[in-house]
Amino acid sequence: MAERGALSLLSLLCLTFLYTETTAAKHVDKGSAVQPFSPFWFTVEPQDTLAIRGNSAFLNCSAHSDAATPAHIEWKKDGTFMSLVSDERRKILPNGTLFFTHVVHSKHNKPDEGTYQCVATIENLGSISSRTARLSVAGMPRFASQPLPATARLGDSQVMACEVNSDLVAFIRWEKDRQPLELSTRLIQLPSGALVISNASETDAGTYRCLVENVGSSKLSDEAELQTVPETGEERKLEFLVQPVSVTKVTDASVLLPCVATGYPAPRISWMFGDKLLEESDGRVEVLGGGSLQISNLTEADAGIYTCVADNSNTTIEAQAQLTVQVPPQFVKRPANVYAHESMDIVFECDVSGSPAPTVKWVKNGDAVIPSDYFKIIEDHNLQILGLVKSDEGFYQCLAENDAGNIQSSAQLIILDPVVALPSFPPPSLTPNTTDHVTPGSRGVGSPAGPTPSAPRDVVASLVSTRFIKLTWRQPAEPHGDELTYSIFYSQEGTSRERVVNTSRPGEMQVTIQNLMPDTKYRFRVVAHNSNGQGESSAALKVATQAEVQVPGPAPNLQAVSNTPTSVFLSWDKPLTGNGEILSYKLYYTDKSVGKEQDIDIDGQSYSMAGLKKNTEYSFRVVANNRHGSGVSTEDVVVRTLSDVPSAPPQNLTIEVQNSKSIMLRWQPPPLSGQNGKITGYKIRYRKGSRRSESETTEGTQLYKLLDGLEHGTEYSFRVSAMTVNGTGPATEWMTAETFESDLDESRVPDQPSSLHVRPLVNSIVVSWTPPENQDIMVRGYAIGYGIGSPHAQTIKVDYKQRYFTIENLDPSSHYVITLKAFNNVGEGIPVYESAVTRAQSDPDVDLYDLLHAPYTPVPDPLPMMPPVGVQASVLSHDTIKVTWADNSLPKSQKVTDNRYYTVRWKTNIPANTKVKMVNTTNLSYTVPDLKPNTLYEFSVMVTKGRRVSTWSMTAQGTTFETTPSSAPKDVTVVSKENKPRTIIVNWQPPSEANGKITGYIIYYSTDVNAVVHDWVIEPVVGNRLTHQIQELTLDTTYYFKIQARNSKGMGPMSEPVQFRTPKTESSDKMANDQASNLTPKMGPSGNQPPRDPVPPRIKDGENHILVIVIIISVGAFTIIVVVVGAFLCTRRTTSHQKKKRAASKSSNGSHKYKGNSKDLKPPDLWIHHERLELKPMDKSPEPNPVMTETPIPRTSQDITPADSGLESNPHLQQRRNSYRESVRNTPSSEPAPPATASSQASCPSEILADPEGSYHGSTTTEEEPSYSSNLPPLRSAHPHAHAHPLKSFAVPAIPASSHPSYESPALPSTPLLTQTGPPTHPHVVKTASIGTLGRTRTPMVVTVPNAPDVPETSKMLEDVDSSYEPDELTEEMAHLEGLMKDLNAITTAP
Repeated sequence: MAERGALSLLSLLCLTFLYTETTAAKHVDKGSAVQPFSPFWFTVEPQDTLAIRGNSAFLNCSAHSDAATPAHIEWKKDGTFMSLVSDERRKILPNGTLFFTHVVHSKHNKPDEGTYQCVATIENLGSISSRTARLSVAGMPRFASQPLPATARLGDSQVMACEVNSDLVAFIRWEKDRQPLELSTRLIQLPSGALVISNASETDAGTYRCLVENVGSSKLSDEAELQTVPETGEERKLEFLVQPVSVTKVTDASVLLPCVATGYPAPRISWMFGDKLLEESDGRVEVLGGGSLQISNLTEADAGIYTCVADNSNTTIEAQAQLTVQVPPQFVKRPANVYAHESMDIVFECDVSGSPAPTVKWVKNGDAVIPSDYFKIIEDHNLQILGLVKSDEGFYQCLAENDAGNIQSSAQLIILDPVVALPSFPPPSLTPNTTDHVTPGSRGVGSPAGPTPSAPRDVVASLVSTRFIKLTWRQPAEPHGDELTYSIFYSQEGTSRERVVNTSRPGEMQVTIQNLMPDTKYRFRVVAHNSNGQGESSAALKVATQAEVQVPGPAPNLQAVSNTPTSVFLSWDKPLTGNGEILSYKLYYTDKSVGKEQDIDIDGQSYSMAGLKKNTEYSFRVVANNRHGSGVSTEDVVVRTLSDVPSAPPQNLTIEVQNSKSIMLRWQPPPLSGQNGKITGYKIRYRKGSRRSESETTEGTQLYKLLDGLEHGTEYSFRVSAMTVNGTGPATEWMTAETFESDLDESRVPDQPSSLHVRPLVNSIVVSWTPPENQDIMVRGYAIGYGIGSPHAQTIKVDYKQRYFTIENLDPSSHYVITLKAFNNVGEGIPVYESAVTRAQSDPDVDLYDLLHAPYTPVPDPLPMMPPVGVQASVLSHDTIKVTWADNSLPKSQKVTDNRYYTVRWKTNIPANTKVKMVNTTNLSYTVPDLKPNTLYEFSVMVTKGRRVSTWSMTAQGTTFETTPSSAPKDVTVVSKENKPRTIIVNWQPPSEANGKITGYIIYYSTDVNAVVHDWVIEPVVGNRLTHQIQELTLDTTYYFKIQARNSKGMGPMSEPVQFRTPKTESSDKMANDQASNLTPKMGPSGNQPPRDPVPPRIKDGENHILVIVIIISVGAFTIIVVVVGAFLCTRRTTSHQKKKRAASKSSNGSHKYKGNSKDLKPPDLWIHHERLELKPMDKSPEPNPVMTETPIPRTSQDITPADSGLESNPHLQQRRNSYRESVRNTPSSEPAPPATASSQASCPSEILADPEGSYHGSTTTEEEPSYSSNLPPLRSAHPHAHAHPLKSFAVPAIPASSHPSYESPALPSTPLLTQTGPPTHPHVVKTASIGTLGRTRTPMVVTVPNAPDVPETSKMLEDVDSSYEPDELTEEMAHLEGLMKDLNAITTAP
């Protein structure tokens, strides 16, 4: 019994041990085993398919998986799962392929056409979706154009048309004589289906047809015969048979850009890519069919503009097309599989490339992922999942799509149990908040080696804000370790999704939870970790964030959809941070074509805005308002309103009858405001009489249409309408034209032209003629031969419509023989001869007859067309002239009711090689746009009606208005003046686009190139000068110069700054000049002052005394004579004259003043300087021609009035500011300044004093701009220096003369010091204004000038002068003064 009990006890102990070991092993296995990722992907995905109606079709799909059960395949059509249980026509094969037994497709029932996607599912694992594929069903073959009988010249090219549905082009093949036609590099089929035959030979003649087959039912086109004829050798116009069209292709595909041209001489085709010549290379780029370009294996670098250039010896024509190469989406980075625990945050990364930029969406187990607070799209394409829960497990797919294709890639998310450690490989994509979860050893021990911590104590929210909460706690009562870490789990109240944040370092017992929502309740709990694992959780703490007492945040999900051409529907959600009740919303919208933003108040969260422009881009944004004010604006959303049918017909429809079977129509697009979208084409409707109309269409860029195959001698009516994708707009009015009764005869050469007239000029001869009297013979052009003594030296061919030609580049005084012959394809007709002798070189090259009369060109009977009359050119703007005329062959209402049209021709002779431009119109007026400003144009008009063409009308001329210069002065250079280091000379050339007469220039200079324009010093210069000198600059200083041109319309742009650095030291000559300032220099013959030496060689000790005595006596005698004459003159003047003189001396002082504005004043006509002892008559021209001025006083531009202010309101002021007078610099003297004398007191003109403001003033100080009468003599100012004599002025009226001698150098005129009159007893001091950037002032100069008493004035100064003096008296006085001056000059210049 005891033994049995012992055995039982032993057995119980063994079972207990075994159970313990088994349990421990199970725990260890559970902690260490990690569920592996399941391989699951598509081996075959569906591709785009073109199905044939009634035939079977397949969409392949197959998936691979290592799961025990195979994947279950389902299909979606247009995003919805297909139910195929009872569908006998469609079923899923065992391998996953979707099979259609026969495709159903009709006009109103298209059940099979659409977008398909297969979905593979593994039970208890997840689902993945394939790429999408498009199933299209080929339509019934319909020919939009068919082959037509044609003629090909040997060696030339021809095109046989065959246009069907775009999806059936691949099924087209050609037959010749009902036998399959083998294509080659000479015979090619275009993308449209047309056949191109290049370098035609006799073997190409035959019957051609195209057929569409293998699309259920074949369809044949009409047969057309191609005939080949030999080349006649006659010149044929170079033109395109087929032009390249813009096309979009995918990389690795091939493209064929068609280009076929015809003409004689035979054209040579070349291609340009951008601006470079394209060369054939490695078979990838080759030219086929005589000109079409084929590029294989396209790359993104092949995208661009391609130009087909057709060239023969006579003409070059071009046609362009754009090739767009799209790149299907490609993965740069695919999403990776991820292991994670619940409450973690993870990111699936996905990076794609492609062109256009692909759009990316995410799918979980086959269902689209909708962004929310926990599922977010970050960094453009990445998917972030916050606060994982177990239900988030599954397969996530990144689907990328653009116009070139779509791709997908999947990744699996596995959420492990908390006790299972995250594997270190593959590394999961975790946010920084969850990186601690991948630390090895932090988890994974199923049977802890020791106790885990108890719950943390006293969890409290120590800081609560609107968007974050700070939590603190105390260490657990039973930590069971020293270095504890903590995890904080939190969730928004009402949700089960929990997020986690870890403390950053062991022992830290506080954390701040960021990115919370204001005024929201959250639940928090804290868990501690020790080396044994995760401990107990604290009790949940509920905390609510504070409400934001601020303005609302942006309204999310703003969407704008255009639902009609004139309205947009907008909707948005309530701001996530409303911060209280939203009172209203303000919707801002902007018309992108105008740029002005407008707004409207809205109460709800949606609005339909009507009354918008059609096919126009608008931008919208929304701002929410609460009681605190307006909130944060949303991002702008841009939407274009829908296009609509055009609301206006095409413009300027003209009809030209070509022959008995064809009529050419030409037109212009509808006005831009009436297009309402992109014009995709034009519809031409035509009818014979009152029968039912037929229609033809052209592309949107083709503005002409040749209608052939018409009946001869029949009247047709035509009208044209524009089309957009929305439909056809209104049509033009019906216009009629009648085909010729019979084609012109071309079986023989034309007759002789009925007349030939020549009009010789110096270097050219104008030839005019009339066509042959027999107009039933085809005339394709005229051949003009000419030469000296023989007409066979040179030959020129012109179009059959032309009736005159100017033979240019001839020799003067030479005898030329001229012949004119009409020609057609048979040959040249009988010539008519004329001769002419060009004029001599001395003869003017302007034909007065040509200016007054149009070239007389008699037109033969029957029924000649009279040219338009009363041609007038009305200038509308600087680039637009409206030409109007009358047509005497129309009724009095002047309404065009037949098919006549007018051709307006215009040109300008500047530059001489400008080509003549022409345009056709059916109206009696035409507005010519895009002309050059300030340019003379000549206009003439002719009328065409059927075969009858009038001569050109008399010409009308019009000069476009001026506008501001559009370019800056060019070739600006700055050089230093010789021997004057402080003086520089600025040179420039007029702007190339002056757009009018240049009336002035403004020179800006500064030492700081980055200074604002108002801080630069300004120098005004008259418009006819191209050089200017500036004095008194600082040595060893860098200056920057800019120039701006001005015309009557305003200022042009500034030139680029030009840098110049003044020398470091002054020259020895300059210092010598300064030392000799007490000497009086002698003027040279040209008026230039020679260098002043300290001791001039002509002045010696023995001669000084005699010279001084002679000078004193001469000066005294001269002074007495002049004073007597001046007093006599002044006593004859009236008070009225004195008032006008004072008014003319007033100056305008504004906030800005030009430096050197004394040039604007007109100084007295004659100044006699005691210091120079010589008579100085001045030029009376209102615009003198010296080429340089000198400015000693710098001023800042802040003191300058804009040059063009007030010009239009004050014509006298404008005249003054556009003309700066030449001025004379006074010379310093060694004599002391004497007091005012009686003679100076009696002088008549207002005396002038130097004024700090630098402006001339009269005896009154009123600040007005002087206004001079045109009959006043010009005035001349003086330029006093320091220690100079008081300025004495004499006004001596003189008889007007055509010219005056000048003793002053015209090369370097000087700008006078700016002076101002003042009381005679208070001399003023000249103060120079310092430039802010230059920091330099000049030494003040004292000038004392006596004042003059008022004298009576008369109504007109000139009349008073004329009535006071006889011409003999004036002549005698002037002769006496000139004789005296000659004597004085002879004395002073004696050796």
